[in-house]
Amino acid sequence: MITKIAWKNIWFKPLNTILSIILLTAGVAIITVLILLQQQFEKSFNDNIEDIDIVLGAQGSPLQLILSSVYQVDAPTGNISYDEAKVWMKNPMVKSAIPLAFGDNYKGIRIVGTTPQYLDKFGAKITSGKVFEKDFEVVVGSNIAQNLKINIGDTFYGTHGDAEEGEVHDHQAYRVTGVASATGKIADNLILCTIPSVWAMHDHEHTEGDTHEGHNHEAGEEHIHDEHEHENDHNHEGHNRDEHDDEGHNHDSDKHSQDHEAQASPVNEAGKEITAVLIKFKGPMGVVTWPRLIAQNTKMQAASPALEINRLFSLFGIGIEALQYLAYGIMLISGISIFIALYNTLKERKYEFALLRVNGANRLQLLWLVLAESLLLCVTGFIFGTIVGRIAVAVLSGSSQQEFKISFNPLEFVWEKEGYLFLLTIFTGILAALIPALKAYRLNISKTLANA
Repeated sequence: MITKIAWKNIWFKPLNTILSIILLTAGVAIITVLILLQQQFEKSFNDNIEDIDIVLGAQGSPLQLILSSVYQVDAPTGNISYDEAKVWMKNPMVKSAIPLAFGDNYKGIRIVGTTPQYLDKFGAKITSGKVFEKDFEVVVGSNIAQNLKINIGDTFYGTHGDAEEGEVHDHQAYRVTGVASATGKIADNLILCTIPSVWAMHDHEHTEGDTHEGHNHEAGEEHIHDEHEHENDHNHEGHNRDEHDDEGHNHDSDKHSQDHEAQASPVNEAGKEITAVLIKFKGPMGVVTWPRLIAQNTKMQAASPALEINRLFSLFGIGIEALQYLAYGIMLISGISIFIALYNTLKERKYEFALLRVNGANRLQLLWLVLAESLLLCVTGFIFGTIVGRIAVAVLSGSSQQEFKISFNPLEFVWEKEGYLFLLTIFTGILAALIPALKAYRLNISKTLANA
């Protein structure tokens, strides 16, 4: 009964109520967004660097090397000699070494040359098809297959560099041979192929030898090779339509035979370059000694993902802390707003309280009535803030998925931190209603009614 009366009372002055709820909603929403983003951001980053002790790459910014090679969200620092890298990859201290080669993209999605061990590192299995074996065979991540509707057997052309608008390598198509399972990690958003595929795609002699005249292709789109139309351009006069179809068929068979030979032929690794190597050591000594050894003896660098990500988190921490202070300030203002609203209406409602006492209500019930009004406002604000915060996370997830290959789950609950936030909201409501509630508790009935 008291709670029902309290709910009707808070809407007696709707503008004050709405203002208090909006302020509280804003504060709770900001803190909710920060809690979810920080929790999932750190988890995603830490999951992706698991079993990677050192990243070997070109000299430059260590953080840039980690972001580009592990998280695929930045431009590489450069290329390194594969021959030189292999010397360190075969070091007795190394437990596993996964080479990476970048160079192309498809619709903005990076095509990464690597080994099947890369899939194992991220716990990805082949759900359909098979893993890449020959040059220009690719395995696509689960998100890519789902978003772009890519199926086994589809072909596409890569675009040079990281920009979707770059030059299209239309002399050789990639063919999808496998789709990887979902892992929740960066592998879900990549297209993987052999390292020789990356080398062959950028080899000028290979390009000139495999370019077919008479074909125009648009960037980033799948293409069906119409060999009959190509053959028609070179058809001799006097040939009938059946002879033309036979010629087109023979030409198409010869082309696929040549492509098969090109894919099966070994690529000379001498003088080739790769982008980076993901290294896991047998013991902890490599993490300590290799950065100095690599810097002193080579033109490469060895960066520690754990160290660089901790630095990144410390930089983010400053901004997150500032936003948290802002949110807490908004909640404080909301509490003050609730206090002022309750205190100002106390004089108007003292006759109402006196009548409640005459009709059997005790002092504690009046105390609870005022507290209930404040708590109902706070709970309503908390619920709206939680909903608005998760809507904001869903919106941010869409953009972060596209830009940084990281998605966020708006439906996840961080019970510990959000539980503390709920208790803080309740405490704000109690604190705001404390003085008005005590005044209602101490109300003198006879004096109030005598002055009525």
